[in-house]
This record gives sequence, structure tokens and C-alpha cells, in this order.
Amino acid sequence: MAKTVNITIDGVQFKAPEGMNLIDAAELAGIHIPNLCYLKGMKGVGACRLCMVEVEGSRGPVIACNTRVKDGMVVRTSTDEIQESRKFVVDLVLSMHPLDCMTCTKAGVCNLQRYAYEFDIKESSFTRKRFGYPVDVSNPFIKMSPDYCVLCGRCVRVCKEQGTNVLEFMGRGVGAKVTTVVDRALEESDCTFCGSCVDACPVNAIMEADRWRKGREWEYEKTNSVCLLCGNACDITVSTRDGSIQKINAGADKGSVRKYICAYGRFGFDYLGSDNRLLTPMKRVEGKLVETTWQDALKTVAEKLTGAGGETGFISVASIENEDALTLRRLAGEAVGTKNVDTTMSLYADADILKDSQRAVLADADTIVVVGVDPSQRERVLPALNVAIRKKVARGGKLILVNSGEAKLDKVASVSLKGDEVQSLRSLAKAALAKGLKGEGELAGMVQDAPVTEEAERAAEILAQSEKPLILASPALFHAASNLALLKGRSLAFTFESNAKGVALMGLTTEGRTYREMVAGGMKALYAVGEAPLSVRPEGTEFLVVQNSHITELAKQADVLLPSATYLESAGTIVDFKGRLRHIPRLIEPMGKAMSHREIFSRLAKAMGKPIKKGTEEEARALARTEGSRRVRPFARREELNVSPEMILQSVSISLLNSQRLLWLKETEKVAAR
Repeated sequence: MAKTVNITIDGVQFKAPEGMNLIDAAELAGIHIPNLCYLKGMKGVGACRLCMVEVEGSRGPVIACNTRVKDGMVVRTSTDEIQESRKFVVDLVLSMHPLDCMTCTKAGVCNLQRYAYEFDIKESSFTRKRFGYPVDVSNPFIKMSPDYCVLCGRCVRVCKEQGTNVLEFMGRGVGAKVTTVVDRALEESDCTFCGSCVDACPVNAIMEADRWRKGREWEYEKTNSVCLLCGNACDITVSTRDGSIQKINAGADKGSVRKYICAYGRFGFDYLGSDNRLLTPMKRVEGKLVETTWQDALKTVAEKLTGAGGETGFISVASIENEDALTLRRLAGEAVGTKNVDTTMSLYADADILKDSQRAVLADADTIVVVGVDPSQRERVLPALNVAIRKKVARGGKLILVNSGEAKLDKVASVSLKGDEVQSLRSLAKAALAKGLKGEGELAGMVQDAPVTEEAERAAEILAQSEKPLILASPALFHAASNLALLKGRSLAFTFESNAKGVALMGLTTEGRTYREMVAGGMKALYAVGEAPLSVRPEGTEFLVVQNSHITELAKQADVLLPSATYLESAGTIVDFKGRLRHIPRLIEPMGKAMSHREIFSRLAKAMGKPIKKGTEEEARALARTEGSRRVRPFARREELNVSPEMILQSVSISLLNSQRLLWLKETEKVAAR
């Protein structure tokens, strides 16, 4: 635990962690020190000079964003001299800034507007300057208006820290501006359109491209939620107005390494109203799918599943909520009477692996060991994990990579162990034991013949000196990698879908035929839940039900379609890959006649004359308490689980990726890659 020191700010005496900067320390006492360029969690650069304060004993004012607290420090933040200095800075900035606050989209949450109001500056006393820079509106995601830029550099720094390195200053002095390399449009750069710059910008210089006249900030209802589009399960803040989603922003705490969402999570909500949205139940009549009522659709499905009984198979994506998983398990077992129920989780993991995966907080780790997975922002394979790791390294953390080939994180890694991952892990474990780390005798015997490379020696040294190492591994290599956690630290298995660990803990795993076996054909009745990665009706399937929010290729071949709510239209919980129970609120009402998955399951069971209990949060919470086990495992790879995460993620998100804006992004990136 960090040592605390006594400090006095504006007459308020309190304790603050030693080494904390004055802006953050003042916040602990409820005191705001004005600033434009400071980003919590990142090193202060003192670019705006608004955060100047007086420290007793200092020769002159100091910059609060990069001045660290010391025991006994006495600080004054709002003396007449300091206030006059700040007013001068705001006055000068306003002389180069458009004064259109009445129609500016950022009004109400603009830091510059706030300080101008506090200092009663209605018009700059300096000669006004107009640069007339062109506005970049070449893409449907981010609008860049350089004339509004206050040159705080927040967007540049956040872009660099997360490794995208797209934005930079061009020019010098007051005429400088933030732009891309050689001043090209964003779509012509390496921009991934994650929108981190949008969250960082304190004014109207960088905004969502579609925000104009979609409501002011004070008109929005803002709700914290979780993105369920991939295994990262990122925190998001969703702004709604008049029953519709207006925008989504990164929702993690300021300064957290988790403060990031990708383009899919930020801009993909357009798919809610796409042309292929399934709004009402449909039934095949004389070879054609026609609209029908819920009562008729459920009656038809109930009759068919009753007839099929144990020859019914249920397949589901692993991004459904815990309560949905519990209800589906009961529908299959109690109402239909089949053991054939499995999810896409089984394509890349199994229940034992995910149950053995421990609970951990990535932000607490000082060393991260990544095994067998290459998280990527560009390919959007666990992009938030890539960013979080880069941020940890930028803030002093160590990274050890264990991968068979080149990886996106190689440039920031302290050590990269290349070649066969299993042999690299054995080599690292042997070297770590030689450094004095304690392990069971069985483990030492398993690695005694492993050759120790120079890279393994360096990695073992880092591991030995680390206080809180964290091992992150692909499911196929998790048990082999978790042996390192027996020496020191904790181990986590990556998951590629948001609730893969949750469905495993809820018991939604097959006791009959597996997912692969069911989609290979031979089921009398097949019931597909969510956007299952299946485009062709399995051979021999007499009756096919698709329960999804959108009409997919598989849905077009179904006998009955049941419209389900999206994750933005349903409330429940998930268990993310770090073992945390996460709450998902209903943000808007389901479109058309769509219902939550568990509501459909419950009504279907009732139509079968075998009512079931819906899954509850209390049940999910109890099952989510399972703690991963720690025992020696064989150094081996589960070859059947060695699948492409990119393939899995894309196949369970086809409707999302084919929505208007994301389709533009996909096509643009294809052209750029040629």
C-alpha cells in the first residue's frame, strides 16, 4: 500500500499518497485545480499553464500537474496572483477560439467554456485570430475541426500511449494544429477510429461526426454499462435521448488502463436499426418466411420440440447473459428433455479451463506475461487488451511475450520468447526455479530437461523481481501457462466472447453432443440462439429455429424465426474473463416485438406445458463466486482449441460488421491494405 503524507491545500489538511501530483491530490479534498492539458493517469506536461499553484517555500508558482506531494506541503490554489495568471491564459486562448458557444455541440461540457464563465470573460481582450483550417469530415466516425483546438495535446498523448501514433502537432506557435502524418485525412492514415481522441478532447476540436443537432449533453441520460461485442467486455457510457442511443463513450474511470473502446463498441450501435433487423416472429409457410404472432410461432416450436425430445439440439453464442444461460439450460433439460446444449465457447475453450482461470485485476499487475495470443487494435482482436498492456508498459510495467511468431506487442515487450510456446514456457519455468522461485517438486521434474535460453533467463529475472505478475494465456495454452502462476502471481485465460466464462460457470455445457457435432448435422430439431457462426442449415435437420436480433444467412433457411433483443435492449449480468460479475442495464426498449432471450425461453416452456423458472441475478452471483484452482498441469497445448480468434469474433458479429458505418470501415481498410 502506498505511503501517505500530510498535506494542506487551501487550508484543508488531509492525507494523500506520496508521489501523487497536486491536481489529483486536490481532488481528494474536493478542490478543483483548473487545467486543459492534464489527463489523469498520464504524466503531466504543463502545456496549458492553467494549473499553476503556490507552494509554501517555493520561489514562485509551480505546475500542479507534474509537482508531486511531499509531507508537510502547504499549497494555495487560488490566490489573487494565481487567478490573474489563469485569467490571462484563458483570455489568450479565447482570442484564437471561435466564440459560438450558443450553437457549439460541446456546450455544457467544454472546459474552456467553464473557465471563461468562471473568470467572467465574454470576449477576449486580445486581437482575435482566425486560421480558417479545413474541417475533416471525410469519414462517418470522427470530425476534426482544428480551429477549435486549444493545443492541449491530450489527443496526441493518448494516441501515442495506446500505440496508434496517428495524431501529431504540425507547425509551431499559435498557428500549430493537430493532424495526421503529412496532414492527411483520418481515413488515409493508420487511424483505427477507436475514438480515444474524442474522449480526450476538452473542447469541440474532435467530436463524433454525427453529433450535430442530436441533442445537447444536458439532454442525455447517461448510463454506465458493458460492451458485449468481444471478450474484453469494456466499460462503456451510453447516452440516450427520447428512447434512442445517441452515442457511446469509453466508460472506465479516468486514468485507468481500461479507458478505451474500439470502433465497433463506440460506433457499432447503428446496427440496432439496420435493414436486416428481425422485428417480428416469422414462420415458413409454403416455402416462404412470413410474419406471424408470438403465440403461433411459440406453439409451432413447442410442438416440434416436443416431438423431437432428446433429438433436439441447442446451440448458442457465448455472449448471452448469465440469466439467459440459466434459463436456456432449464428449457433444454426440464422442458425439452435433451442433453444436447452447447455454446460457441466450446470452439476455443472448455469449462474446466475457464473455471480454473483465476480472478485478477490487470491494473494491479506490475509484470504481464502474454501467452499464445496476439491482441491487435488494427485487426480488432481483443483490442482493449492490447491498449491496456501498452498503457501499463508506458507507465513502467514489464511485458513478457510467449508467442510462436511475430506479435503486435513485440516493440513494447521487455522480452519476447519465440518458437513453440510450450517449450518456451518450460524453459521459463526452469529458469524461474533457478532464480529461487518456489514450486512443487512435480513441476521441477517436468522441466528438468528443458533447455534455458538467454531470453528465458531475462524473462525469469523480471518474473523474480516482480511483485504482482499476471499470466494471460489463450485457452489452448492456459493450463501449461498457469504453471508459472504456481511460482508467482495469478493466471487468466483469455476468452473471445464477452460471457464465455459466465456460460461455463452457469453450467451451459453439453452432456450430450457438442457444438461441432450438432452443426455437422443429424439433429432432428436444431435451435440456434444468437448469431451462431453457421451459414448453412445442417444436413438432416428436420426443423430449424433461429432466435436472433437480425436476419442472417442461417435465419433465411429457418422454419421459425424468433426476434431477440440485443445486449443494449436487455438487462442482466455476465462474468468477464477476469472473473468479475458485471451488470448490464437495459438502455432502450427492444425494437419491434423483440424480447430478451430468457423471456422467449420461458414463454416457450410454458407453451410446451412445462413452465420453468427464469434465471436470476442471485443465482448468477452465487455461481460466479467459483475461484480458480491452483495445481500442476501438463505442459501441453490443447490442439482442438487452437482456433483463430479473429475468425470467431467476426463470425459471431456479422450483422454488426455489416451495418452501414462499420461496413464503410471494413471496405476502407481493405483498400488501404492493398
